[in-house]
Amino acid sequence: MGERVRALAVIGPTAVGKTALSLDLARMLDAEVISVDSRQVYRYMDVGTDKVSPDLRREILHHGVDVVDPDETFTVAAFLALAESAARRIVSRGRVPLFVGGTPFYYDALFRGMLNANLPGDPGTRRRFEQAAETDGADALHRMLASVDPATAARLHPNDVRRVSRALEIYELTGRPPSELYGEGEKIRSSMDVLYVGLNRPRADLFENIATRARQQFASGYPEEVVWLIENGFDERFPSMQGFGYRELAAWYRGTMTMEEALEGDIRRTKAFCRRQMTWFGKFSPTLWYDTSALSGRELRTRIFEEMWKHLEGKNQAKGKIR
Repeated sequence: MGERVRALAVIGPTAVGKTALSLDLARMLDAEVISVDSRQVYRYMDVGTDKVSPDLRREILHHGVDVVDPDETFTVAAFLALAESAARRIVSRGRVPLFVGGTPFYYDALFRGMLNANLPGDPGTRRRFEQAAETDGADALHRMLASVDPATAARLHPNDVRRVSRALEIYELTGRPPSELYGEGEKIRSSMDVLYVGLNRPRADLFENIATRARQQFASGYPEEVVWLIENGFDERFPSMQGFGYRELAAWYRGTMTMEEALEGDIRRTKAFCRRQMTWFGKFSPTLWYDTSALSGRELRTRIFEEMWKHLEGKNQAKGKIR
């Protein structure tokens, strides 16, 4: 492996302000953004995933946005290939790779090392488990996984039917829990040396931001986006449509939920996701954490820029401190 690429990452829970800050930092650092968001990879899903506008993406290049259609599968392996390639190309053009997003599993795979386990697969077996979730419910499928592999079940959300099904598929084909097989795998050392900058603020503020953003999305074309997706064949069959908000608005479209119930369901599930994010991100180390409610926007940008610049110059002794 050649010299490791120095990279930067902005992490933190949803609605904390990662996107706005990252745009300012990208301008200051001459950086390009690599999205670490498992939902922004899907085309035509713009309002509900809170993507930056096409105009901004032309000003500041973004990678990992609008990669696949909503009826396609986007795997962690696909993200790794995309991210590694983007980072190398960004550096080759004399610019800085800036990772931004709130999908902890993607960060974990990229920077802490994917496990090199050659695990078998059988699409038919996987589909059988997915159909069981459709018949008996996602919770029942998740309980099935918990009975054979509690460690993997604890890591996966019950609504993540695709990954739960994949874990059960591995168990059925090998007779062993996936957590054991991955535990025996060899870590692949990341090609990047990353500085994590974490944003947080009091939970009450975060929850208020989540509710405000959801109401704005519902008033700014989110229901119309879901109607368009469903009427073009991108419906609840696909993992892309299981995200919070999309699933509720699909139920509204089918007449099984009112608009207000869909909005409240979106807010409730997003808050739950926010709590899980902080549990996951709390394990990331070393990270420079900043309370965005305690600093002005200018002071926050200045402090983070200085720490990021030290890292890019190889002078990152400050890593791990709490700001």
